[in-house]
Amino acid sequence: KSTRMKHLKKMAALAVTVFSLAACQKETKFLSPSENVNGETAEGLAAPKSELNELGGGTKHVYVMTNEVSGNALLEYKRTNEGYLVLHTAYNNRGTGTGGGLGNQGAVIYTKDESALLAVNPGSNSISSFRVTGNGLQHRSTVASGGMLPVSVAQYNDLVFVLNAGGMGNISGFRLGNNKRLTPIANSTRPLSSSTAGAAQISFVQNGKVLVVTEKATNKIITYTVNEWGIPGMMHSIVAANTTPFGFDTGNNGNIFVSEAAGGAPGASTLSSYHVAVNGTISLVTGPVGANQSAACWVVITKNGQYAYTTNTASNNISNFNVNTNNGSVSVNTAVAATTGAGPIDADLSNDSKFLYVLNGAGNSITGYAVGANGGLTYMQTLTGLPPGANGLAAR
Repeated sequence: KSTRMKHLKKMAALAVTVFSLAACQKETKFLSPSENVNGETAEGLAAPKSELNELGGGTKHVYVMTNEVSGNALLEYKRTNEGYLVLHTAYNNRGTGTGGGLGNQGAVIYTKDESALLAVNPGSNSISSFRVTGNGLQHRSTVASGGMLPVSVAQYNDLVFVLNAGGMGNISGFRLGNNKRLTPIANSTRPLSSSTAGAAQISFVQNGKVLVVTEKATNKIITYTVNEWGIPGMMHSIVAANTTPFGFDTGNNGNIFVSEAAGGAPGASTLSSYHVAVNGTISLVTGPVGANQSAACWVVITKNGQYAYTTNTASNNISNFNVNTNNGSVSVNTAVAATTGAGPIDADLSNDSKFLYVLNGAGNSITGYAVGANGGLTYMQTLTGLPPGANGLAAR
């Protein structure tokens, strides 16, 4: 009886946390692929379809995951030299989505050498790998994620780890072969700090020696050291400087920059920086630093490491923070660097950091911005017509 009561209390606590994070996710309804992958609606200074032939194969793309229940796919947008996007095609992940918000960051990522693209399939508990070519993507593998509800994926060299946020929650490892196929690593699955962690993101730091995971429901950031065979070692953890640690990006010298959504409370979200040592221990560098915005859930840092952007899901805008590249400290640059569409979630920068792209979760759209030398943002374009529940964005 007491065991059942403890379980009910755990579930109730998780329900409260999920409810408070509604601003960082979205309720959606299903639309068929034929209604979504058409590129017919665009606002702002959208590049016309006629430019597709001029773009050719090229290497400049933005990918967004449809996350549809009927079949998960990657939408491919070709990018002009001026940063404008044109919807080109879609690639079948050979898995399924959930059709709704995932409360995550890192569902779609490029490998560091940009030779492959990795994506989760949260509806079918699998992950997919694609080879990146001059003519687009080639599907190479779809494998079981080693858990339930995969929401985020991380890569370093031939090591890949996925974060499974459903069920009891865990991380699980894979090898990425030269053929870009994924193979599970035996004995690489490890638990999170709690069976109700509400995990959001996983990423490597310290040259692949440490994995970092943010847990929204426990308000913790946890790490696992990883050996050369891809086997996780000891877990370390720290309580975040503010509640609801969510998305993060990595900087220099093992520093990470974490958005803290503060349970979606108005004007209370923050950005904090932490240092992760080679042995996995975590220490606070700066924070929490607030910009008086709500539900900061996603973070991306410029290639030179000087500027960090948070998408503020409940404020419908982006904040810009200065980053000290020596010690990892942060300060507010511009509280509202740009307005967005409704419910901005995932964001990514082009590989030269000249353009920032934001997925507007409640607006079913992507907005593009030009990035100035001082980190300032200039609105360029909004492309609409994405399926409700679209999740994850990777740019190059």
